[in-house]
Amino acid sequence: MTTSMETPTLQTIPDAVGAPARVSGWFAMPRVPRRVRSTALTLLPLLALALLWQLLTANHVVLWLRFDKVPTPVEVFDSLRAQAGSADYYRNIASSTRRILVGFGLATVTGVLVGMAIGRSRIAALLIRPIIEVTRPIPAIALVPLAILLFPTGEQGIVFITFFAAFFPVAVSTIHAVHALPRVWEEAARTLGASRFDILFRIVLPGALPGIFSGLSVAMGVAWICVISAEMISGQFGIGYATWQSYGLLDYPAVVVGMLTIGALGWATSALVELAGRRVNRWLPRAAR
Repeated sequence: MTTSMETPTLQTIPDAVGAPARVSGWFAMPRVPRRVRSTALTLLPLLALALLWQLLTANHVVLWLRFDKVPTPVEVFDSLRAQAGSADYYRNIASSTRRILVGFGLATVTGVLVGMAIGRSRIAALLIRPIIEVTRPIPAIALVPLAILLFPTGEQGIVFITFFAAFFPVAVSTIHAVHALPRVWEEAARTLGASRFDILFRIVLPGALPGIFSGLSVAMGVAWICVISAEMISGQFGIGYATWQSYGLLDYPAVVVGMLTIGALGWATSALVELAGRRVNRWLPRAAR
């Protein structure tokens, strides 16, 4: 007598000996795309921080830190909505971004060139490295009075301060990246008849790019810190200038809007640098993942 058995709702079917089992039926979990999971994990701490901010400020919590004086997220959002309808808000963003791009671009080009020269030439290291080591500890923001005296316009002075701040992380990271390259690469290239030009631009520079981009990522953050500080002291427009003006007018929600805008711009530009680094360094094993 033959009896038919119904397939259970939760069924385990081994494909082969030692192979993992497949689970099907009502209890099977849907597969979440990696991009969705990454986005959720990125937004989760930000949402948690915003919720904590709302709870502390709405309840006027005073536990050493006085959250009763801090504007609530709702007040900040209302200020952001008001500023988003003003042309001055976007003009300030454009001004700060332009200063960052010009100063950071100049620092990238000169920092890589100087770092390559010091890393490859003993004479260049003896001539230039002492100057770098003497000027590197000087805070870029301390140069604001000197920049006001040197440059005919405040715009040029702010770009110079941004360049000064971003130059040293790029130059130092380039020097260390060049020194870290295995000598066997250069010796093998010379054995195969490569010229000094080929060694420099086909071996040394590509091999140093991972370390250079690490310095560029650091330099971008330092550049934002200094450009905002310079705008607060000597600027006439820009996100730093607008934030400082809001503080002078006791418009604290607008101050927080300026801080959040600075953070968002810094995050976006750093992400662009990291994206460019992954594209340039595609040959690295981790970059291909």
